[in-house]
Amino acid sequence: CTFLALGTHFGKVFLLDIQGNVTQKFEISSVKINQISLDESGEHVGICSEDGKVQVFGLYTREGFHENFDCPVKVVALHPQFTRSNYKQFVTGGNKLLLYERNWLNRWKTSVLHEGEGTITNIQWRANLIAWANNVGVKIYDISTKQRITNVLRDNVSLRPDMYPCSLCWKDNTTLIVGWGTSIKICVVKERNPTEMRDLPSRYVEIMSAFETEFFISGLAPLADQLVTLFFVKENSDQMDEEFRARPRLDIIQPLPESCEEISSDALTVRYFQDNECRDYRLEHAEGESLFYIISPKDIVVAKERDQDDHIDWLLEKKKYEEALMAAEISFKNIKRHDVQKIGMAYINHLVEKGDYDSAARKCQKVLGKNMELWENEVYRFKTIGQLKAISQYLPRGDLRLRPAIYEMILHEFLKTDYEGFATLIREWPGELYNNMAIVQAVNDHLKRDPTNSTLLTTLAELYTYDQRYDRALEIYLRLRHKDVYQLIHKHNLFSSIEDKIVLLMDFDKEVKISHINLVVEELADRPELLHVYLHKLFKRDHHKGQKYHERQIGLYAEYDRPNLLPFLRDSTHCPLEKALEICQQRNFVEETVFLLSRMGNCRRALQMIMEELEDVDKAIEFAKEQDDAELWEDLISYSIDKPPFITGLLNNIGTHVDPILLIHRIKEGMEIPNLRDSLVKILQDYNLQILLREGCKKILVADSLSLLQKMHRTQMRGVRVDEENICESCHATILPSDMAKPFSVVVFHCRHMFHKECLPSSGTIPGVQFCNICSAKRRGPGSGILEMKK
Repeated sequence: CTFLALGTHFGKVFLLDIQGNVTQKFEISSVKINQISLDESGEHVGICSEDGKVQVFGLYTREGFHENFDCPVKVVALHPQFTRSNYKQFVTGGNKLLLYERNWLNRWKTSVLHEGEGTITNIQWRANLIAWANNVGVKIYDISTKQRITNVLRDNVSLRPDMYPCSLCWKDNTTLIVGWGTSIKICVVKERNPTEMRDLPSRYVEIMSAFETEFFISGLAPLADQLVTLFFVKENSDQMDEEFRARPRLDIIQPLPESCEEISSDALTVRYFQDNECRDYRLEHAEGESLFYIISPKDIVVAKERDQDDHIDWLLEKKKYEEALMAAEISFKNIKRHDVQKIGMAYINHLVEKGDYDSAARKCQKVLGKNMELWENEVYRFKTIGQLKAISQYLPRGDLRLRPAIYEMILHEFLKTDYEGFATLIREWPGELYNNMAIVQAVNDHLKRDPTNSTLLTTLAELYTYDQRYDRALEIYLRLRHKDVYQLIHKHNLFSSIEDKIVLLMDFDKEVKISHINLVVEELADRPELLHVYLHKLFKRDHHKGQKYHERQIGLYAEYDRPNLLPFLRDSTHCPLEKALEICQQRNFVEETVFLLSRMGNCRRALQMIMEELEDVDKAIEFAKEQDDAELWEDLISYSIDKPPFITGLLNNIGTHVDPILLIHRIKEGMEIPNLRDSLVKILQDYNLQILLREGCKKILVADSLSLLQKMHRTQMRGVRVDEENICESCHATILPSDMAKPFSVVVFHCRHMFHKECLPSSGTIPGVQFCNICSAKRRGPGSGILEMKK
């Protein structure tokens, strides 16, 4: 609660801060202010007065609802979320309960929710539920369903409702507390079972608790599962047999189903309490806070739930020092009146004495706060008892910092005993907390004794990074093959520092990541030679990882590494052939162009380039052999027929692919051909070799055929098992008769098909030779076996 709204008998409304200082004043009327209502946000206020005035406006703007009625308006209540445009609703109570709603034309629409039961004295709005009290009892209206839910009747009808008004308060969105006279009821709004609805409202009210109190109720407020009650007290005089008005009481009670239990009771001293009636007192409370405001005609009393401060005061008074420290530790935020630091230091001392060093160090954060002198004293104390590690993770490291020597002392302590802990501190602590060079030197001293320690090396690289000596850090990361090397290189643009080590980057990952490839390619875009080295190494490792860069690689190979261009073109399945052919033709790369032409299907043009531009008959012959195309051989012979060196090459190699006679017949008479005799001898030798090979193959074929024939004959001579499970393939009856004593004939073929002899058709064209009808039908076509059977 940030302010109070207070109405007077003279028609004024004052806004007060929580200390009681007036911050704003409104002149509303010249007569009594009956009711003030605020929405949940505290931005809008509703006011009604005895002369019939009703005003609803924003505290930051007077725009709103202003109306004068011809009768007193006793109560007003705003929708809890009145600030929102779709909840511009409020209700007023006098002789009628009226609902005001602002429509989309910005006009106020009025509807009567209830009338005819006397003056409405109290209204409380919570969520979608409006509760109000009149002379008869308490009603609840559900604004979402536009249904009245219940009517809770007044118990003691002998009390005047204007002198002993009804007190209403919502504990939550469904629990209403009703206090009237000396009676309290706790009502809960519940959802009705759909099967029971018929014409009934969708909700109903169940009274969970109802009991009587000793005094008259002036106000109610919830406190967790308990109630705060403001009682109007009348007591009997000892001397005279008459009642007199005593001081009002503020009690905390625990409701039970049919009674209540008193938790605490305080009599309040307010001015002129002897003259006040039950209706002159009000109890208001701040939602979400344990603050209660008791309003009387002349005073406002603020009541506050006892807190941790009060508890600690009591513990200290009782010299229960340890318990006071424990209470202080539970809730430092709520301690306002105590020397938190003093209590906290005592608590830290207590934990240290117990040997609970980690808890003591953790409390230092809350207790020592911004006092750097106390921090340093505690660090030295923890050093004295050998517990620097315990306090290290709680040291200040933000805007407020200790002297660098303090952090260095702790780092040296870790470096002596715990490399992993030292590395953790270096990662967690900002580099500006300590003298980086001093720590680097200390780490180097330890590396002299343990030069391969990866933890120390990684930490040293991080220290170099803090000090912006990225080349030194990169050197270590490359040596360790550390996963953060890519991030370091990219963040600080260190590719120029690793030109001779760029290929090593691929060795860091068991499987090269696409993101790393893209990063390196992007960074090396303006250094094509280095980019070629990296992509070539990547291609050698994995033909597919860098596939989207294969087109770019064609130009890189052509420019910087032609010997590897042809192997790249052979192995890449993602290289655009047209682009590659264009580049190779522009640069007059004949071998590469020949390969590309052949791969694109233009073999004749490829052969032509070999013969005309390379003039290499051996390569031309090899190419023709690879393609194994008769037309290519014809082109090769036609081109070579007037070139004796080419004829010699053809005579030496053509014999195994083309009939040499075709070439010899086309040689012109009188042409001098180098080494012709040797070439002819080689042709004859090749021919004899072919004859020998054919004869050898023939002998092997005959031997294998004979062996297989003998094996087949042995197989077919074996017996075939026939039992009762076999059936005749013609009549589908069991192949063996039920009476085995009778003679029967069965025909079994080598294909394992079986027939009764009488079921078989007559023999075929070859006398004495019978064929399986089923297998024969398969060879002759569909349906032939059936026809054969019918015959």
